Amino acid sequence: MGDRIVPVTAFAQNCSILWCDATREAAVVDPGGDVDTLLATIDALDVKVTRVLLTHGHLDHVGAAAALATALDVPILGPHRADEYWLTGLPQQAEMFGFPPAEALTPDRWLEEGDRIRVGERTLDVLHCPGHTPGHVVFVDREAARAWVGDVLFAGSVGRTDFPGGNQDDLVASIRGKLFPLGDDIGFVPGHGPESTFGDERRHNPFVADKRFG
Repeated sequence: MGDRIVPVTAFAQNCSILWCDATREAAVVDPGGDVDTLLATIDALDVKVTRVLLTHGHLDHVGAAAALATALDVPILGPHRADEYWLTGLPQQAEMFGFPPAEALTPDRWLEEGDRIRVGERTLDVLHCPGHTPGHVVFVDREAARAWVGDVLFAGSVGRTDFPGGNQDDLVASIRGKLFPLGDDIGFVPGHGPESTFGDERRHNPFVADKRFG
């Protein structure tokens, strides 16, 4: 089991390519941009991508999803339907953030809490973790002790909640109620910045550490 982080766009968003060693089947999580770089990396890894996975509807995470899915002839899964307004508003997001023009996007399948996605012999559990956006999802490979958390949680910080649909209480509940109980040893790839573990954040993150909550 392997994965490779490919930072994309001016926002240095952590796009991930994850694969099953046994079958070489792969998925791409949050292709925010730089399609040519992603295609070259997929080719160099010699993996067969079978789906694109989206954690939430912000442009720096989904900007290249349609182009990549078309180039690879694979479906787009996620996020949760509550982020539909972000995906239909991609043209406005592109203008707001100074990105190249983007078209509205509808995934091939919306994801729900409890869904499971197979990538070769790997299984990703889907958790609905609102707060940064209302339809944000997280992908967890329990066997590999790895999670892809988008912009819910970062090393030493948490996702912004000042965008339309954001909610600080929901975000804290998602992190402390759904992510931390998975176990301290789970390593996670955030949407931006370095990796960490749930244990490190539970102990030291100034926003959601245990000591803040008695």
